[in-house]
Order: sequence, then C-alpha cells, then structure tokens
Amino acid sequence: MSAPAPDVELRTITTLADLPAAQWDALTDGNPFLSHAFLSALQESGCATQRSGWQAQFLTLWQDASLIGAMPLYLKRHSYGEYVFDWAWAEAYERHGLAYYPKLLCAVPFSPITGLRALAASAEMRTVLIHAALQLAQQLQVSSLHCLFPAESQAREMQQAGMMLRQGVQFHWQNPGYADFDAYLACMNNDKRKKIKQERRRVRDAGISFTRTTGSRITTEMWAFFVRCYDSTYIQHHSTPYLNLDFFQRIGATMPDNVLLIIAWRDGQPIASALNIYTPHTLYGRYWGALEYHPGLHFEACYYQAIEFCITEKIAVFEGGAQGEHKIARGFLPVTTWSAHWLAHTEFSRAVEDFLARETQGMARYTDELNERNPFKQLPSD
Repeated sequence: MSAPAPDVELRTITTLADLPAAQWDALTDGNPFLSHAFLSALQESGCATQRSGWQAQFLTLWQDASLIGAMPLYLKRHSYGEYVFDWAWAEAYERHGLAYYPKLLCAVPFSPITGLRALAASAEMRTVLIHAALQLAQQLQVSSLHCLFPAESQAREMQQAGMMLRQGVQFHWQNPGYADFDAYLACMNNDKRKKIKQERRRVRDAGISFTRTTGSRITTEMWAFFVRCYDSTYIQHHSTPYLNLDFFQRIGATMPDNVLLIIAWRDGQPIASALNIYTPHTLYGRYWGALEYHPGLHFEACYYQAIEFCITEKIAVFEGGAQGEHKIARGFLPVTTWSAHWLAHTEFSRAVEDFLARETQGMARYTDELNERNPFKQLPSD
C-alpha cells in the first residue's frame, strides 16, 4: 500500500510475531483484549487463523522504525465469533447471487468488548488508518468492511469516513464505591434484593463454595479443569468451542495480571468454573462452564463472585458480555454499543442504511424499556 505522507508508511502484517510487542501495547490504552499477548495467543494457538476463518490483515502505520498506529483486521469467510449479527445480510446477498464472503473485519475475535479499534494517538492518524482500511477492502475486492464494538468516539470518526453506524446493547454493572456486597444489595428494591439473597442461599445450602484465583497462582490442573467446563457448555449447546487449552494457558502465562479464575467446589471436588479478564478499572466476564447443574450456580459463579471481587479490588465497571436481559435483575444496566459498516454494493448499502435507521429507532425504545426495569431504588453512578 502507498504511504499517505512522505514520512509515514502503511504496511499490512499477517502475524503479530512480526511486530514489536511494546510498541503495539503502547497503542492499546491498556485494553488487555487488544494486547500483543492476547491477540498473539489467538493466532499461535490456532484459534484465530486462516484455517479457522480469521485470516489476519493487521493494518500498521509506521514512522521510520516506530509503530505509530494499527488496526486489528481479519479477512473473514463466515460470521461466527462476532456478536454483531449480519447473517441476514449474508443471506440477502446469497439470494441475489452475490458473494458476501469474504469480508474484512476490524474486531477482537470472539470478544464483544468495547474499546479502541483505530489504534493511534492523534485524530489525524486514526483518519489515515480508517481510510486505509476502506482502501484495503476495495483492493481485496471484498463485499464489505465492518468494525465491531469501537468506542463511540471512534465510531463517529468512522461515520465521518463514510461508514454506517449500528447500535446494540450490553449490560454493565457499576461500582460507585460499595463497601461490601450487602451495601450493594441495600441500594436495590426489596423484591430484587430478596431474590438475590435466595439465589445465593440455595447455592450455599447445596454445599457449594468458591475460590477466586488470579495470575500465576492458576495451576496447570486449574486450567485443564476450566477448559473441561468451557468445552462442556458448548457440547450442551451442540456447538464447537472457539478456544482451546493452549490459548488459555498462553494468556495465563503472558498476561497473568489480567486473569481471574473462579472455581466452584462441592464435597471437595470442583464442579464449575468462570474465567474473567480484568484491569484496575474494568472486569470483563468472559467464559464459564459447569459439570453439574444446581439452581443459582451460574449466577453465583459468573456474577455475584465477580461483583464481590470488583468491590474488594475497587474495580469500577463489570462488563457482563453479550446479550442477557436476565442480568438486569442482578444489577446490570443497559449500555449502548456501536459498530460501523461499509458495503461495496451500492444498492445493498442503501438497503442496509434504511434498515439501520429503523433498527436504531427500535433500539432506543428497547433501551428505554430496559432502563425502566432497573432494580435500584436510585441508579448508581461510577
């Protein structure tokens, strides 16, 4: 690709092993899902590779020998592992005899995590990256370019570059500084507070206890047990796991300060597990699985244990992941998420633009309805 300025060069890279880790990480604003370690683990474990339908096309911006900008781009031949659903668009293309795949995607594989996507310090360099991504999509002759879960400010920059915006919703928990879990419950209305207490009591009465382990204290045996639980969840849903033991062991070794593993125990034996990624400000609920069913076990392992961890560690936000209106009753509130889209086919682009205008209106009504169902006597503020 041609350089946008005499002293700046654009390069497309197919493996992060070719990039200086420290320089890449300096662009990510501390987001662990964008880190060199996390994205490299996805590649090196075989989870996000050309064979699995995630062909890396990392767009990088250089000034002399310094990496000053990047976008995590993938050439995709399916829409699995994305959490912003465009299957209907692909089906419409197919009905009209057109190819929707391959498409170009800017995202963190298998992770509906909001954050930076055009990784550069200045608005000027972000604009260079966004336009370069659009140019790359045209050069590759793909059907479309999609950017999933960008921060709203970057979504607006993509809109300025000619991409269409789409809204979604997730559910996040906020910690304004609760002293303990009881102080959190005290802010909720009586019915929801009683329900949570009952759920936690059922788990305790079943003789189930929990351990929370972070970083390098997570043993090889713990990782093996977690993956057994993780795999079982996919098997129960007649699906194939996206991630493998090699990936989880790699992030455990290379980014231990960001990993929290919760294990449920009954009669001295582990029965369930939940894995979270966290920073000093945000905890991200990610993966879970259980070998036994117990009422309330999922909520305790995935939500209440993580909330207690956030309170103890003074973490301000707990992102509960994709979907799940049931999270509202547990204190998670709706938050708007964003994606940006460009379609090469002019008529389909117009059709999608019309659809997104209608969908946005419906999403606003839906979010208002969700907020009316919040369980708090007064909404928390972080």
